[in-house]
This record gives sequence, structure tokens and C-alpha cells, in this order.
Amino acid sequence: MKFAFLIMGNFSPDEDRAAIHGGDAQIIGVANMEEACAAAKQLREQGIDCIELCGAFREEGAKTVIEATGNQLPIGYVTHLPEQDDVYRAAFAE
Repeated sequence: MKFAFLIMGNFSPDEDRAAIHGGDAQIIGVANMEEACAAAKQLREQGIDCIELCGAFREEGAKTVIEATGNQLPIGYVTHLPEQDDVYRAAFAE
């Protein structure tokens, strides 16, 4: 199985990417939803079987990527347990 992880932040998808195991596992940094959807479409065309999204995408972003890929791939996004809400707010405060 080939999979990819998209992470959103101050990244450029052309430069901020890495692959291991002959490209079977990839990580790509994107700055916004437009870049994420473009990357996801490209990954689908390259034969990626599954895409996981960082928590910054939230449910709405995951739905947008699912739509962009025609609901042809499993798309998940990272979440956390409610008991860590305070820890996450502190770590990712804007």
C-alpha cells in the first residue's frame, strides 16, 4: 500500500516533501487548501492508495480533499482525545 501524509503550515509543496521506501510513504507540506487539493489529486494520479491529513485540516478540510479526489481514496485526518484539549490549545495557540 502506498500512502501519503499532508501537513498544513508555512510550507511549499514543491520543496517541503520527503519519501521513504521507494516513494511508498510520502509526506508533503502545504500552505493552504488549494495546495492540499492539488497535491491530493496529483497523489491519486500517481497511484497513492490512502491519504492522511494533519489535524489542522479538521473535518471540513478533510471533506474538501475527499471531494477534490472524487471520493476515490480513503482520506483520514488526525484527531486527539478530548482529555488533551487543553494541551493541544497550549501547543497550537495562534
